[in-house]
Amino acid sequence: MVGKRVSSFRCAFQGVWILLSTQVNARIHLVATAVVTALGLIIGLNQTEWSLIVIAISMVWVAESLNSALEFLADHTAPEWHESVKRAKDVAAGAVLLAAIGAVAIGLIVFLPHLQD
Repeated sequence: MVGKRVSSFRCAFQGVWILLSTQVNARIHLVATAVVTALGLIIGLNQTEWSLIVIAISMVWVAESLNSALEFLADHTAPEWHESVKRAKDVAAGAVLLAAIGAVAIGLIVFLPHLQD
């Protein structure tokens, strides 16, 4: 039982490594995560503000991960061009964009009052 649990965590960490090592946008998200986290520490966000920031960061990471997974799967199952595959990839990329826009909005709501002080 423990061995299976450890194995599932190993696979999950391998997935994160694959994401970071193969996807340029994931590395951009990593830099953005580090910058936002550092700024939050410098400014001294409260618990509620940190909660919003963590939700925003998580939302973008989940969207980027699912987008990449869909792209890997689509590229494997349909290596030749298909309009339906293109549409699916575009929708998944759109989900990342929407998550990033939401994260920026949350970031502005949380950080602007601190920066105006």
